[in-house]
Amino acid sequence: MGLAGYHDGMNRMAWLMMALMAGAAVAGAADTLKIFGREWSVPVAADWKVDQEEGTPVLRLMEHRGPLPGPRRPIQFALANVEYSGRVTVEGDVKPLGGSLLIVFAYRDAAHFDYAHFSVDTGTKQPVHNGVFHVYGGERVRISSEQGPAAFSEKGRWHHVKLTHDARTGRVSVTVNDEAMPAIEAVDMSLGGGRVGIGSFDETGEFKNISIAAE
Repeated sequence: MGLAGYHDGMNRMAWLMMALMAGAAVAGAADTLKIFGREWSVPVAADWKVDQEEGTPVLRLMEHRGPLPGPRRPIQFALANVEYSGRVTVEGDVKPLGGSLLIVFAYRDAAHFDYAHFSVDTGTKQPVHNGVFHVYGGERVRISSEQGPAAFSEKGRWHHVKLTHDARTGRVSVTVNDEAMPAIEAVDMSLGGGRVGIGSFDETGEFKNISIAAE
């Protein structure tokens, strides 16, 4: 092997080690932060900022950190320190600074969870936007209809979202600004309950008035 080949091999090995370390950080969710009356696990605490807006606590996602090499699925979300086995409702106000945000539910581990993707796009325009997606050991797969309006009318403003998941029936339903979202409704019987989280696939945003009611 020539010197150039040796350096190429070392660069590939370093890149692989960095990806594995990042994956371990996500899986272990080593960092924590406190807001909305709960403790949240995050991959890297420096990516988030606990702040206030007119006296109201606000969680700001400052760095998007796109997906790791390998199966394409989100990693940049904060997981609440609560688990559910029955019904859970996540509700609050979200502000997409890019085109989308997400709510994770039925989270078991970094390779097994579902999430609702809220976007300014429709599923028809972007089949991997504005819908419910399933992660089970591989790449995320859409499990909801592509039909329906975009969840967000525009970015850079607050929207009120509410997600309800019943682990016993597998049904998840969502409203945005009190309007039902047909594209963000699905049934998944494979995961049951788990944890819930808030974040983004590969963009930034803000969250406030987040509440979680779990059974």
